[in-house]
Amino acid sequence: MNRLLTSMVAGAVALLAGHAHAADKVTLQLKWVTQAQFAGYYVAKDKGFYEAENLDVEIKPGGPDIAPAQVLAGGGADVIIDWMPSALATREKGVKVVNIAQPFKSSGMMLTCRKETGITSPKDFPGRTLGVWFFGNEYPFLSWMAHLGIPTDGSAKGVKVLKQGFNVDPLLQKQADCISTMTYNEYWQVIDAGIPASDLVVFKYQEQGVATLEDGIYALEDKLADPAFADRMVRFVRASMKGWKWAEANPDAAAGIVLDNDATGAQTEKHQKRMMGEIAKLTAGSNGALDPADYERTVKTLLEGGSDPVITRKPEGAWTHAITDKALK
Repeated sequence: MNRLLTSMVAGAVALLAGHAHAADKVTLQLKWVTQAQFAGYYVAKDKGFYEAENLDVEIKPGGPDIAPAQVLAGGGADVIIDWMPSALATREKGVKVVNIAQPFKSSGMMLTCRKETGITSPKDFPGRTLGVWFFGNEYPFLSWMAHLGIPTDGSAKGVKVLKQGFNVDPLLQKQADCISTMTYNEYWQVIDAGIPASDLVVFKYQEQGVATLEDGIYALEDKLADPAFADRMVRFVRASMKGWKWAEANPDAAAGIVLDNDATGAQTEKHQKRMMGEIAKLTAGSNGALDPADYERTVKTLLEGGSDPVITRKPEGAWTHAITDKALK
């Protein structure tokens, strides 16, 4: 009887201990579909970096119909990946998103043009048709055109904006002179479609001085006021950055982990390995802490959007070092 009682007590203690140490759940909403653009998070999960921080992280892929900030505001995620132009525009509209970490140091956005169009510099844009992504991705483009003093109304002195789907068809079918591409994705889709790099001209936002921050980690301001939630975010950021630095150092292996997590089966090994190689160039130089100078450059670019600026006033409280100061100790 004593042995049975001892066994029951031991079992109850073990059960209580299990409950006491249950991993804290975190739901992450990505900006786009499962691909090497988000390798650091998949690596952190695969390699047990989240588990080591007592976190149970669910990674939700995005897509063309998913706006991360809306998912966050609706309670469908604890934390999201978003571009800063979209996040700041969202904040100005009343959804108080806050940048808590910035794994991406450089912008991968660019315009890719057929060389046969004769476009050699941005001065050649007027009178042309340019493909642009929308759903929040148009903000960097509109700011750039405002900087150049080029209207986007389709007039003779302006450019005609073609609302581009998330593909490269307008360039392949010559519906547009230039299209929006990322260094790690759509540019290579153009190459793979049979147009060699020698037949293309690219304009990188980073080199044009109008780069805005991409793929930052954002959470809601009121949630961050809760010490328990903030602690979860510290652990999440710490583990995520371990994932990113591992992915940088092991790009091919990281691409393999991404492929293992692609439930759609749409991604290929060749494309993901190439993408991870390009992504590593964008995360290089960041330890996860937002560089205030990069933030100020982004805000300046967005405020100078001419008659239709992305944001109308300098944001307050749009980022914090409180999480990374603890996470990166």
